[in-house]
Amino acid sequence: MSSWKSLLLRIGEKSPDYGTSSDPKEHIETCFGVLRRELEHSPNEVSQFLLQCAEQLPHKTSLYGTVIGLLNLENEEFVRKVVENTQSNFQDALDSGNCNRIRLLMRFLTVMMCSKVIHPSSLVVVFETLLSSAATTVDEEKGNPSWQSRADFYVTCILSCLPWGGAELTEQVPEEIERVMVGVEAYLSIRKRVSDTGLSAFEDDDENVREPNDKDFLEDLWGRIQVLSSNGWKLDSVPRPHLSFEAQLVAGKSHEFGPISCPDQPDLPSTISSITCGKQKHDAELIYPQRIRRLNIFPASKTEDLQPMDRFIVEEYLLDVLFFLNGCRKECASYMAGLPVPFRYEYLMAETIFSQLLMLPQPPFRPTYYTLVIIDLCKALPGAFPAVVAGAVRALFEKIADLDMECRTRLILWFSHHLSNFQFIWPWEEWAYVLDLPKWAPQRVFVQEVLEREVRLSYWDKVKQSIENAPGLAELLPPKGAPNFKFSVEETSEGNGQHALSVDLRTMVKGRASAREMIVWIEESVFPVHGMEGTLNVVVQTLLDIGSKSFTHLITVLERYGQVIAKLCGDQDKQVMLITEIDSYWRNNSQMSAVAIDRMMGYRLLSNLAIVRWVFSPANIEQFHLSDRPWEILRNTVSKTYNRVCDLRKEILSLKKSIVSAEEAAATAKAELVAAESKLSLMDGEPVLGENPVRLKRLKSYAEKAKEEELSVRESLEAKEALLARALDEFEALFLSLYKNFLNVLTERLPSASTCVTLQGLKSIHADSMAVDVEESSAMEVDDENGRPKKSQLNGGRMSSVYNVGEKEQWCLSTLGYLKAFSRQYASEIWPHMEKLDAEVLTEDVHPLIRKAVYCGLRRPVDGL
Repeated sequence: MSSWKSLLLRIGEKSPDYGTSSDPKEHIETCFGVLRRELEHSPNEVSQFLLQCAEQLPHKTSLYGTVIGLLNLENEEFVRKVVENTQSNFQDALDSGNCNRIRLLMRFLTVMMCSKVIHPSSLVVVFETLLSSAATTVDEEKGNPSWQSRADFYVTCILSCLPWGGAELTEQVPEEIERVMVGVEAYLSIRKRVSDTGLSAFEDDDENVREPNDKDFLEDLWGRIQVLSSNGWKLDSVPRPHLSFEAQLVAGKSHEFGPISCPDQPDLPSTISSITCGKQKHDAELIYPQRIRRLNIFPASKTEDLQPMDRFIVEEYLLDVLFFLNGCRKECASYMAGLPVPFRYEYLMAETIFSQLLMLPQPPFRPTYYTLVIIDLCKALPGAFPAVVAGAVRALFEKIADLDMECRTRLILWFSHHLSNFQFIWPWEEWAYVLDLPKWAPQRVFVQEVLEREVRLSYWDKVKQSIENAPGLAELLPPKGAPNFKFSVEETSEGNGQHALSVDLRTMVKGRASAREMIVWIEESVFPVHGMEGTLNVVVQTLLDIGSKSFTHLITVLERYGQVIAKLCGDQDKQVMLITEIDSYWRNNSQMSAVAIDRMMGYRLLSNLAIVRWVFSPANIEQFHLSDRPWEILRNTVSKTYNRVCDLRKEILSLKKSIVSAEEAAATAKAELVAAESKLSLMDGEPVLGENPVRLKRLKSYAEKAKEEELSVRESLEAKEALLARALDEFEALFLSLYKNFLNVLTERLPSASTCVTLQGLKSIHADSMAVDVEESSAMEVDDENGRPKKSQLNGGRMSSVYNVGEKEQWCLSTLGYLKAFSRQYASEIWPHMEKLDAEVLTEDVHPLIRKAVYCGLRRPVDGL
């Protein structure tokens, strides 16, 4: 890398590029001196790289703004082009709805204004353009309030710029910035307060009615800005390096920032209804999502004593680093640990990372990314961060009963993965009390699932050794993962006849018999004697046992003898029997059971409808609140079906681009041929129409091939579109089946709608009946001779062995939670079928808690609840 590029990248850091100096002023001077010389050779490259750094290392924006301000004193023309390029990039970002780029370019404009590069009035014009668009959008008569998320985003961008330049704007253009502030206040008065319903990590937050003084994210940010303004815009978290060069920068020429325009708001739906407006609102929130939802998992005494605006700025820094450095985790952790702020922020950093890990409907990146960042931060800050992460785990564990089911699953996967990188060390004795809780208590289930996932990442004996300080927790370990083969040498309960058939089948596989030969053998020798159930039993168990050594063995068996299974299990009833056999064989290993079912679905040996039917079979229903096993299989099934739709859409998009290229190539080839045919040339001294025959023949060949290529791509597109239509129909059928199954099992078990319409009411049913018993037992419990309460009474100041939600109620809570999670995760595909869903599933007589779970997942308002 060129030295000037390295200087730009490492400005403000302890780096060999800057020697022993860590003073930002010296860094700016050094960088400015090198860039000034480089402008003589490659101004365009410098401009492009400078803008790239400003966008992708936004916590250094103020440093880059100051460097540009100094360059403006020496080379106004270069800086004018930088401003023009920024304006062009900003307009492109607005047109494409690139939220991060819009926000960061506005911050960049603000710091350039502070360095006298851009006139303050130009920045105010940008603010007012966005504010005008926002106000129009939420206007009931002129606008489209379904797109309020875009309007809120624009206003959030304006407010988030003020910590970087509020002082300068107030000093230089006080009336204009006051006009902006009044405009923001007016906007806040006409917009609707945003609810986090369906997107909160904690279930209780979805039920609590907002108090008049409660604020949503934008209102909270406005409150922080008002506090900052009243404090004279003094802030510790925003570096202001331009002040060190104020005497020089004041001599620079301020440039005008070109006009920008916000994209037109989408038209209102042709038919106004709660469904059409709800779908537009959902689409808008996908493009302009709220960036963070604070978890507030630490008590106030634990978190750093930060000013309100400092917290917001540090969150912005952390989120920006997570976003732009997602491809290099160690660099990401290094930047996160060394933000340019003069105070400690470990608790805020942990809370911000966990807020992203548990973000609903999905985190910005794969959960594994956050796992790796947390691991690297623990290694980079060994004296501070591991204890903070442990505190976050304990805080979330205390509230696990209220945690959304999707967040609970993510937390289990993260925690087990995290521990696997630190020798599975954890003070399990702190949680040993979960053994005293009922088997359905969320804390007990959490520990059980974490241990099960740990075994997947290591081996059973290692995990058992890791809990030696709480040996009783071995009760929650999964069984050792050996297969449960019915026809092993030791197993004789199935009868000698089937055992002999299993041996014969194994011999055929070893002899590399073809699938056709095996089918003939089954039809002639097995099925007539043992019937369908016995045949399926022998064939599936034996083939699974042959493929049990490894994942590769399983794939080999399925590829070689998948036709045999397909022949036996041609309808849904047989496929349900097949899944039952798989689950029976791998009953001691939930991972391999899920893998085998997933692979068979991939080979089209199992339909998604058969898997849904099996998941909702009586044996599995009883496990809904006790184990993740059936839910993992269901998640994999829905995900695989959805991924088929996504893959086909990507292929169709690619083919449409290919058609455009093919059309252009065909048109070019035809134009060349026509031009050649119409050209006069001399032959034997006489003018003849047409070029050299050899060239004409070649051009005709090119034109024909180009046309054939275009037709071929069009045929591929038609075929893919037909496959997509089929995949969408399959997805619709899957979700209707899924919802109907949820409806049936929940309707059977939920208490009457006349007595229970809220989750809190559901939780309190068992607690109310237990209240008297708890009072009596606590009064009668005898302390030991030293006056200390018994261990079952107290654990860290908690009545830890008490969980006052009954099993039936917990089953309902868990199942409703999963119903909401599925609705939320696939909302984009469900909204187009909302009318059908209302007509066939969410009818008027459906239980209000079922309707609420679905509507919360889709973020659709629930009337009367």
